[in-house]
Amino acid sequence: MVTITVGGLPGSGTTTACRKLREKLNLPYIYAGHIFRGMADEAGMTLAEFGRYCEDHPEVDKELDRRQLEILKHGDVIVEGRLSGWLAIENDIPALTVWLWAPVDVRAGRIVEREGGELKEKREEMLEREFSEAKRYRTFYGMDLQDQERYDVVLETHTRTPDQVVDAILVALEEKRDEL
Repeated sequence: MVTITVGGLPGSGTTTACRKLREKLNLPYIYAGHIFRGMADEAGMTLAEFGRYCEDHPEVDKELDRRQLEILKHGDVIVEGRLSGWLAIENDIPALTVWLWAPVDVRAGRIVEREGGELKEKREEMLEREFSEAKRYRTFYGMDLQDQERYDVVLETHTRTPDQVVDAILVALEEKRDEL
């Protein structure tokens, strides 16, 4: 059974890496952020507004966690989400846990390329969202997103092409395959 979790801050390259991994490994790919975005849309809020709402409503995160855990326990999947690796680790679910990283300005630029808009505005929205998430994760889980020591693989994506990122993940997967 192969389970891979890929986390990272917005614009770090997680979606690109997961899509390429899905193609190479022929595994289902689940994007936890899609569920969160859908909930924000249903509530008629922007991601930043919904993030602030979630600061006082832990039931939203608990429901996302429950859904992710169910998927992770089943296995044979790629799960993209900031908490997916942490959830696998905390619940002793065998998985290759990956964290992708890039500098703030690189990430903001990628978001503008993907969504359009002004760089300054997207950067501010991104940082507001990250601050809100960091606060929630600290409050609800005692978790610091800056602490990446527990992940199997931490990659800087601004110094690699998407294919190089995926190749590094695949090498790590082969090295850990006996444990999965």
